Amino acid sequence: MSKVARDETGAEMADGQLVAAVRAALAGAADPARAPAMRAYMKSEMLFRGVPKPVRERALRPVLAERTLPSQSSWRATVRALWREAEYREERYAAIDLTGHRAYRAYQRADTLDLYEEMITTGAWWDYVDEIASRRVGPLLAADPAAIRPVMLRWSRDGDLWRRRTSIICQLSFKAATDLDLLYACIDANLDDRDFFIRKAIGWALRRYAWTNPTEVRRFVTARGDALSPLSRREALKNIG
Repeated sequence: MSKVARDETGAEMADGQLVAAVRAALAGAADPARAPAMRAYMKSEMLFRGVPKPVRERALRPVLAERTLPSQSSWRATVRALWREAEYREERYAAIDLTGHRAYRAYQRADTLDLYEEMITTGAWWDYVDEIASRRVGPLLAADPAAIRPVMLRWSRDGDLWRRRTSIICQLSFKAATDLDLLYACIDANLDDRDFFIRKAIGWALRRYAWTNPTEVRRFVTARGDALSPLSRREALKNIG
């Protein structure tokens, strides 16, 4: 376990050694020949090192296992350092990986939502947001719906596109445990939105639930009629006809 570093105010600081080790591991796994295509595909202003996800996970596994952060505050500060100071997109992916590491499972509580909210709103692109929404915010909702559900309802009407997308897709893995009232409320709040990422999110969320209850998804799609965009309708019914 790493020692606690504090600033002049006494607040816990990021673990600089872990941040440096993550960056070094990514640099060592880099494939510069792949980087331009990855950057073009993601339409990213930030540079890529050229480290695909499977390679990144293999490179970071021993780094994250070797140096365990001593507290929630240190964990949050280290995640934020990787995120805010990133020069390469893979460093932000590493920050997301750190949030989901099993050593910090106890920190997945409602009071962590503000960390994910920062990452969602400042990342502001689907590769970041979809992972955080479905694999971080979703589990918070499942564990503490009384605290997280009202926030998702607020986010569904927020001016920020990516908060709204999060509210729609945060239940992707819930299957029969899906809170349909919440899902439909978040969808209905965005039916008039013409943005591709919102319309795609609506269709995606419905398509995923259709694996559990295709009859209900057909009913919902029929009930919303032309209020549902062609893209959302097509995505919702893709696997059920």
